[in-house]
Amino acid sequence: MSENKNLIQGRTGLWEVVIGLEVHAQVNSKAKLFDGCSTDFGADPNTQVGFFTAAMPGMLPVINHLCVDQAIKTGLGLNAVINKFSVFDRKNYFYADLPCGYQISQFTRPIVSGGYLDIDLEDGESKRINITRLHLEMDAGKSIHDLHPTKTYIDLNRSGIALMEIVSEPEMRSSAQAMAYVKKLRSILRYMGTCDGNMEQGSMRVDANISLRRPGQPFGTRAEIKNVNSIRFLGQAIEFEIARQLDILEDGGEIVQETRLFDPGKGETRSMRSKEDAHDYRYFPDPDLLPLRLTDERINAIHATMPELPDAKRQRLMAEFGLPLYDATVIVSERETADYYERAVAALTAKDKVQGAKQIANWLMGDVFAAMNRDNKTVETMPLEAKNLAGMIDLILDNTISGKIAKDVFLKMWESGKAPAALVEELGLKQITDASVIEQAVDEILTQHADKVADYKAGKETLFGFFVGQVMKATQGKANPGMVNDLIKKKLS
Repeated sequence: MSENKNLIQGRTGLWEVVIGLEVHAQVNSKAKLFDGCSTDFGADPNTQVGFFTAAMPGMLPVINHLCVDQAIKTGLGLNAVINKFSVFDRKNYFYADLPCGYQISQFTRPIVSGGYLDIDLEDGESKRINITRLHLEMDAGKSIHDLHPTKTYIDLNRSGIALMEIVSEPEMRSSAQAMAYVKKLRSILRYMGTCDGNMEQGSMRVDANISLRRPGQPFGTRAEIKNVNSIRFLGQAIEFEIARQLDILEDGGEIVQETRLFDPGKGETRSMRSKEDAHDYRYFPDPDLLPLRLTDERINAIHATMPELPDAKRQRLMAEFGLPLYDATVIVSERETADYYERAVAALTAKDKVQGAKQIANWLMGDVFAAMNRDNKTVETMPLEAKNLAGMIDLILDNTISGKIAKDVFLKMWESGKAPAALVEELGLKQITDASVIEQAVDEILTQHADKVADYKAGKETLFGFFVGQVMKATQGKANPGMVNDLIKKKLS
């Protein structure tokens, strides 16, 4: 894809946007990175704080090997290099919610280097975004400022939770590309089960580095937007920042290197701290943790547990079932949706599996998604079992019910959770395929509307739909639509 598509026309010429992202992804683990405290979300404040988390004197970190395995797995899923030797460092700074006065992180020797992911763009093209590194680190606690007018409260439940900081190269050129990157990364992490991706709960947070430059020129001075916890907010924050920097540069000003916060209520970013206030973290290797040494056996064992990831699954669905790129992309975007789809396809009894698979895709992206949105359900909580959706498709394909009747069957299944065959029998919805019965209904309609038949034969061919509609109405929607069409054509010819 040509980067020229994303150039911005200013008053003084063209500008290019440069975006790099740092994503903090919480590792899926029941225990924290360096002690056994619980990581459950929503617990009462300071109920998940151990001696190490509270920085009691003499407490030593004990590494959680599951968190290390999850980082390795994530690196493999991002096509990266797993470093067999990495080091934990102390990143020294004072926050009230960081009682030990330093954060254990990785600086010079991260556990994962390099890698990439391919993002899907709105125009159907894709773009490869390279990844610089992934390192493990512990999260800080939380300062709560809005419970008392003059006091700040501290909750250390999050302190010590394992994070994977995933740093991209500055290769995104628009807010849409940045949003597509986070969406794709979130999907991959959820497929692998290494992060739940719940951005509203803080499981994924994004720092965006944004700058503008003239095409072909060196990078401009960047501003960093911290801790954005929604893909939609990320897009809004980047758009605001692009406009802000463009105004300054077009007026001949200079961008100040600074850290900014996004205010979703006002839809704007505001300065948090400038470069002059930036921390000097004084990194040094943590003396209480040995370097992390990984073996080929451990990496290979984790590799053997890798699931099929979204891009591979999309290609397989397209190859096996002939799904269009759009359908396959929508279905694989969430692992739960893809799993549901595959369970439904597996439950089909129709001989034409390809036709059935396409129909399931159509219903899933249409009526099922609409019902889920209407009732605020997810694939995991909705009442429609995959086998019942497949059963309804089978009834359509063997002409037991029409597509129109299927709409009613779907609603009844959604309300009752009953199997489609039972509902069709119970409600008398079986499709009429007896040619003599349909012909009788057609004859009656044409007789009742002789004047319109004359108009049709005089050239008003748009009346054909009227006759079809009247027959379907007379048969309560049960007549086979194809047979109705054929018979009306025959009678009017």
